[in-house]
Amino acid sequence: MRSLSSLPFFFFFFFFLALFQAFLKSPILVHGGNSSLSPITQIPQDLYHSSDELLREISSLVGRHPDVLNIETIRAGNRGYFAEILVITYDRVEKRKPDSLKFKILLSFGQHGRELITSELALHLLSVLTGELSVRGMNMDSIDSILNNVVIKVVPMENRNGRKLVETGDLCERRNGRGVDLNRNWSVDWGKKEKDYDPYEENPGVAPFSEPEAQIMREITKSFDPHIWVTVHSGMEPGSVHAL
Repeated sequence: MRSLSSLPFFFFFFFFLALFQAFLKSPILVHGGNSSLSPITQIPQDLYHSSDELLREISSLVGRHPDVLNIETIRAGNRGYFAEILVITYDRVEKRKPDSLKFKILLSFGQHGRELITSELALHLLSVLTGELSVRGMNMDSIDSILNNVVIKVVPMENRNGRKLVETGDLCERRNGRGVDLNRNWSVDWGKKEKDYDPYEENPGVAPFSEPEAQIMREITKSFDPHIWVTVHSGMEPGSVHAL
């Protein structure tokens, strides 16, 4: 691992905890799940953006802050199945500073289609970083010196095809658009079956990195080479969050 100060790591850890706590208290969030809900319960549109709306909001945010945000869309396909992932980069670091002196953080959200709230958190985070929202009790001016040396790459919705299935009524769907659990499609322990293995929920695909979404994320990690990668998940029920 590259030799860099641990200060950005601790900053990010506490900053993210503060942001998450503030988001949990936000009125736009559903507090607590209800296991008695019918599987065909509609997503409350006043609480969650649709996938298209959320990505439009993020694109608009980038357009309002081109000095610190940039956006790219990465596409991949395999055997007639295609996926695309939006990637946002927050960068206030001086352009002439060599890459070896930049502290790089990768954040990915929405790997499982049903985890709606994680993508909302991505939008919230970007809004805070650009100053359009504030975190209660946190003075952003006090961390300017750290933000000036941190590059954050955000994947707000890793599994857009699976999210679309959720939006059509299958609220408990976690897999991608062709039934593969992206969390099991990486090469580490691929095909390993734990005692509670569920072949429907945890289908690893026909081979490691068979899925375009996993291929894209692999390429992002290789090209960006982050010091920290956090993949953000929520609880199994669409209306709940379980903080570990």
